[in-house]
Amino acid sequence: MKKIYSIKEIYYTLQGEGGQSGRPAVFCRFSGCNLWTGREEDRHKAICQFCDTDFWGTDGENGGKYTAAELSEAVSALWPKNSTGQPLVVCTGGEPLLQLDELLVSSFHSSHFEVAVETNGTIKVPENVNWICVSPKSGTELIQDSGHELKLVYPQSGFNPRQFIHLDFKHFFLQPMDGPDIKNNIQKTIQYCLENPQWRLSLQTHKLVGLK
Repeated sequence: MKKIYSIKEIYYTLQGEGGQSGRPAVFCRFSGCNLWTGREEDRHKAICQFCDTDFWGTDGENGGKYTAAELSEAVSALWPKNSTGQPLVVCTGGEPLLQLDELLVSSFHSSHFEVAVETNGTIKVPENVNWICVSPKSGTELIQDSGHELKLVYPQSGFNPRQFIHLDFKHFFLQPMDGPDIKNNIQKTIQYCLENPQWRLSLQTHKLVGLK
C-alpha cells in the first residue's frame, strides 16, 4: 500500500526568512504538528503558543492527500517552465517530519528539486534532505542538533540563545517573535545580534512585502 501524505497547501513564492531568504521556492506545507493541534480552541494548552501558521486540515491552495509521485508532480507543476534556476521545494508545516521521509525526498530529487525542511527539531531529519533549518521551541527536547541553519524565535520564554551556540550549524539566526509586541521584539533582537555577532538577524520579509 502506498503511503499517503496530508498536505495543507502548496504554492510558489520567495523564501522570506533565514539563510535562503529571497530565493524562489515551492512551499509544501504539511498538515499537523506535534506541538499544537492547530485549532485555536487548543492554543492555551499547546507547547508552542505563538505559532502564526494555519496548518490544520488539507483545505488550502492545492491541499489534499497525495502519494509521493503525485506530490512531486504537483510541486513540479508550480515551478516556472524552461527556468534555468535550481528548483527548490521547502517542506514546512506544522511539523513536516511527522510525514516527510526518505521516499518522498527521493521523489522530489527525481524531479530535480533540492529539498529544504523547516522543523522544530524534535524529530530526526532524513539523511537525503539538502537543507536543514531547525527552529527550537521551548518545552521540547532538541533531537536534530545539527544542520545548515538554526533559527531561533526571540525572545522566547525559557530559552537563552547562548545554550545553542555550541551546536553544529553553519548559520545562527534570531528572528523577532511576531505579534502585538513585534516592534519591541525587533529592537531586542537587533541589540542581541549587535552584542553577540555569532547571531544574524532574520526578518519575515515575505510579510513586509506582502508575499504569502
